[in-house]
Amino acid sequence: MKPFFSIVVPCCDVEPYLRACLESVLRDPFTDWECILGVETSKDGTEEIVREYVAKDPRFRMFTGPRSGSCSASRNTGVDMATGEYVIFLDGDDTIAEGSLQRIHDRIAERPGADIYPCAMPVIDEVHGGNAPLRDNYPPDFNGELDGPSATLMIYTRRRDPCPMLQLSVFRRGHLVSNGLKCLHGMKRQDSEFAPRALYLAKRVIPIHVPYYLYRIRAGSISTLAKKTDYFLKDYAAILKSLLAFHAKVCREPGFDRRISAFWSRHWLNWICYYWFAPRVIRGTPRERRVETLRQLFADGFGDFDAITRAATAQRRVASLFVKLFVRHPSMAWLADAFFRRAYFPLTELRDRLHANAAAQS
Repeated sequence: MKPFFSIVVPCCDVEPYLRACLESVLRDPFTDWECILGVETSKDGTEEIVREYVAKDPRFRMFTGPRSGSCSASRNTGVDMATGEYVIFLDGDDTIAEGSLQRIHDRIAERPGADIYPCAMPVIDEVHGGNAPLRDNYPPDFNGELDGPSATLMIYTRRRDPCPMLQLSVFRRGHLVSNGLKCLHGMKRQDSEFAPRALYLAKRVIPIHVPYYLYRIRAGSISTLAKKTDYFLKDYAAILKSLLAFHAKVCREPGFDRRISAFWSRHWLNWICYYWFAPRVIRGTPRERRVETLRQLFADGFGDFDAITRAATAQRRVASLFVKLFVRHPSMAWLADAFFRRAYFPLTELRDRLHANAAAQS
């Protein structure tokens, strides 16, 4: 008989946290699950711990793979191996809240069959100390049902994270498989590419607001180890290339809501501006490196970029011209840098201050 949940856990160099992760699953009163553990070559005792749990409980299954520097391969293989109706993504250095599987099951049983059930996420910040605010991308009092485009608009309108982490939601496995939803292999920050596509393509989205995933911000994670300004540039180039191509495809479909283009353009064009042209990036990353990675983003030309730029504000459309100048004419790249350093970002900061003052006075 198929389990209700398939819990997919990438594991690499997480020995200090892994027992707590797996015990949090075992302690839950809901028992109809399988846990698929993807072990990449580790420098510590991660694999030994996984084998221990596999040996003592048949609900734990494992597979191994080479070290890739990303959760993508383990997540993709885990979904392929899964037999459950719903997929939960859990990282090996995190835990789930006590009793949360039971609560999620009960909420799904009330309204079964949705493609995505967004939950809420308590955050434990070990780097800065204390706990961050609870993450929930939907209004806490919203108990309705949405399709993917409507859910996309709701998230962006609330100005929450428009690319919710995979761990924030429970996915119907059939939704992932039928739409070919995979994480980009070898990518860090792969949620940023996966989540917008998975959400938009969903037929039914039912936010259930259950706080279940205890997300840990720790000193040794990929994100906190990223000190150099160009650490993620190559990955973000691949992520944005995929997202721009996805927009170019869906925006031609009948009934496409143009407001989605406007929201996506606001965030994705901002990523390009901030990751390649923010003053600290210009100071800290060689221009040749920025040109090289942007050329990877535009390896197939500017058609997809132009498609989303048409939905942007006038300020971002002007910025897009300087982005293209930077890529097409490296000898004029200094001019693009000067525009962002002396015009774009000072105007953006002024606008943000004015909005903040207006909000404080209202």
